[in-house]
Amino acid sequence: MADLILNGIKVEDTFAEAFDVAGTSVIVTNDTAKWAMIAAVTMTGFATSVIGCGAEAGIDAELSPEETPDGRPGVRILLFGFEPNGLKEQLLKRVGQCILTCPGTACFAGVEGPTKIKLGGAIRYFGDGFAIAKRLPDAAGKMRRYWRIPVMDGEFLCEDSVRAVDGAVGGGNLLFLGRRHADTLIVAEIAVEAAKAIPGAILPFPGGIVRSGSKVGGRTKGMMASTNDAYCPTLKGRAGSALPPECGVVLEIVIDALTSQGVSDSMRAALHAATEIGAQHGLIAVTAGNYGGNLGRHHYHLRDLIAKEASV
Repeated sequence: MADLILNGIKVEDTFAEAFDVAGTSVIVTNDTAKWAMIAAVTMTGFATSVIGCGAEAGIDAELSPEETPDGRPGVRILLFGFEPNGLKEQLLKRVGQCILTCPGTACFAGVEGPTKIKLGGAIRYFGDGFAIAKRLPDAAGKMRRYWRIPVMDGEFLCEDSVRAVDGAVGGGNLLFLGRRHADTLIVAEIAVEAAKAIPGAILPFPGGIVRSGSKVGGRTKGMMASTNDAYCPTLKGRAGSALPPECGVVLEIVIDALTSQGVSDSMRAALHAATEIGAQHGLIAVTAGNYGGNLGRHHYHLRDLIAKEASV
């Protein structure tokens, strides 16, 4: 396969391999946008990898009062896991410890889907028997059930249940090969902003960027994953290195989305944004991580992302 060129930057003719996940969303509101964001940032902490953290989570969008169920500023959070039961456990822990505890918050379902996950209906037990259920119509006239749980600043309003969607995908990725750390970080940051602009997609690692890309397994018995040595610059002299001599750093972005199209659109936006400014920041090439197609059924070929618009 011949490598491709986009905006003067080499793009390897390969694919990112991603896999099916369970995905859900909640909307957190507050009297002020500041406190809605504080709650959201707290809830999405320690949620970079489903393997080590139990979930992958991130902020999808800031919402105006006109876009939320209770007419207050809000934040839409996405949460991904291996399956709905695991999502339920993570959702209860994170809402219970990070949203319930935050002054002034309320919590609502953020997405429709076929699988119900109990939320307020489980958290209500914190109310020690004093919680009250109430049914109210939403903007479309559909009756929804909420719980009013007494807390020390008034009450915590939480929707009884949320939904898990079908078709969520985790693990879309791009790797940026650069000469210098500071310059490559700028390229990755630009790519992150472009990727995050796609609705329904998040980048769960710190600032959307991961330096510790991994491969399946390792030389130590029992390791599920270990460092992706083929892309470690300090190991360039060893057999199996995938890096050219001039490469001094590799940074990766990882994308989860509620739909496969969301992953594709987010990767496309990131690829174009990175290559548009890559030449002035010493970007050598862009590639993607895969395991020969054996791990996940979703394959996002970089060749297909070269076009700015998806083919129909």
